[in-house]
Amino acid sequence: MSNAVRISVAAASLVVAAGAAGCSDTVDGRAICIGCGPTEPGLPNPTPPTTSTPSGPTLDPSESGYVYIQTKSGLTRCQLNTASVGCEAPFENPPELNGEPANGVEVTADGSVRWLVGNLGDIPATTLDYSTYHAVGWTIEATNDGTRFTNDGTGHGMFVSIEKVEIF
Repeated sequence: MSNAVRISVAAASLVVAAGAAGCSDTVDGRAICIGCGPTEPGLPNPTPPTTSTPSGPTLDPSESGYVYIQTKSGLTRCQLNTASVGCEAPFENPPELNGEPANGVEVTADGSVRWLVGNLGDIPATTLDYSTYHAVGWTIEATNDGTRFTNDGTGHGMFVSIEKVEIF
């Protein structure tokens, strides 16, 4: 074997050895982490979700025990007491009662619903802004899309808009 071949074989062996050394899973030496300390930092404890009713303005009832409200648009007017919520509006697709389209809907605290034809008359209604309110055991969430009434004790209620009424 010539010297040139021996040198080529030796060089190839060194390249293979160096490559194999670079594929090792271990590295000699000691890990250094300035300011890390001996223990890992603790993780923050997540705050449990709150189960209380969100705060908001409370609407006081009249002497008769009713709260009277109307939406910002003025198209829906409602009366609430501890037992029920009744709303009057020009609903788009209401059921017919005695040949007339219903213009009122009432939900009780236990979730029973009743459609009716009537007129709330000249009630002293408070106009709601788009916000959350509380009145006689109900939470009222007024939005641009409609108004949600939820009984604080039972969780039953209704969502009212001109386009639809949903009972829950």
